[in-house]
Amino acid sequence: MSDFYQTGVISTLHRFPGTKLEKMEAEIKRFSRQQPVTLLLPSLWSEFEGPAMPRIVEQLKQVKYLRQIVLVLDRADEDQFRRARAFFAEFPVPVRIIWNDGPRIAGLYSLLEQNQIHTGERGKGRSVWLGMGYILSDERSYAIALHDCDILTYSRELLARLCYAVSNTSMSYEFAKGYYARVTDRFNGRVTRLLVTPLVRTLQKMTAYPPFLVFLDSFRYPLAGEFAMTTDLARIVRIPSDWGLEVGILSEVFRSCASRRICEVDLADAYDHKHQALSPENAETGLNRMAIDIAKHLFRTLASEGVTISDGFFKSVKAMYLREAQDALRTYNDDALINGLAFDRHTEGLAVETFARSIEAAARAVIEDPLGTPLIPNWNRVTSAIPDILEKLQTAVEEDNK
Repeated sequence: MSDFYQTGVISTLHRFPGTKLEKMEAEIKRFSRQQPVTLLLPSLWSEFEGPAMPRIVEQLKQVKYLRQIVLVLDRADEDQFRRARAFFAEFPVPVRIIWNDGPRIAGLYSLLEQNQIHTGERGKGRSVWLGMGYILSDERSYAIALHDCDILTYSRELLARLCYAVSNTSMSYEFAKGYYARVTDRFNGRVTRLLVTPLVRTLQKMTAYPPFLVFLDSFRYPLAGEFAMTTDLARIVRIPSDWGLEVGILSEVFRSCASRRICEVDLADAYDHKHQALSPENAETGLNRMAIDIAKHLFRTLASEGVTISDGFFKSVKAMYLREAQDALRTYNDDALINGLAFDRHTEGLAVETFARSIEAAARAVIEDPLGTPLIPNWNRVTSAIPDILEKLQTAVEEDNK
């Protein structure tokens, strides 16, 4: 996206032609003497069997500026854990793999539950939270960068651009969010295009533009799985354990940071990853489940900001959302036409109808249970409850990695 336009209440750091990757990496390596960055990778074993992870590993082998790499491996038996370790043999930086299914980590989860620290359901959110805890136990990282492990178009430039804003000693950003164009021969990113943006703009109009929604609408791609934050911020943010991870983290960042300490960074010309099915008939899987969790987080965050919600409010939200989403469909159709892209109005319309039902399901859930499942507590609270938990976590990981 080679424009320089600034929009919203956060800084946008663009990607212009002619950027020198080697120069950027050399600068990050110099910054790392004062502000070192650790890379956090939440991963499933199944991703090692796909095309994305081998490419990611080969690209990361060329990265020399990281403090370390921490990979949280989920849904893996002991043999798969050892095979995952073999992927990262002979790396230029230290690599630690947290075996989520191992007996040592399972013991820590039991200890947390015994102390009334509930870590939610298994998933990306819990893996991110656990990985942050291990990085905090090391006490030698200034910042944490995170990206997904299913990126088919991955290059090390994506990581460098993500790290730069938080590692640069002349900048003052505490949080950097990635964005990119989700375009191939057609528009991807349906949940952002057809749910989040129309819903956020609907809610802004209905609630007199509260600061949180203005903040959220400032991000070009709020559901991007790539972000970086300082370890000081990582200590105090709570993490959602469900599909609302990205929106939940942004709500925590909004509460904890001044907008001038937050930026978004253009990471790549093109980005593609594993696509989820829409699952219009099944609210428990795919984009339908994701949309419900995202909408619940939005509604509950608004309620916590003092917005009064009711059955009548949600009926108006659904009707107004459909109008916003239909206007967005027309715009994307025109954008596709002028760029010669494929655009299936029926499929896009089906997605909007599915997301409208998702909003309805989320509204019912919020009315029945306004608080919902608590976010995973931040690490400051956890260490208050169990003072030596970080040392126990570090020991467990080190023992597994021997």
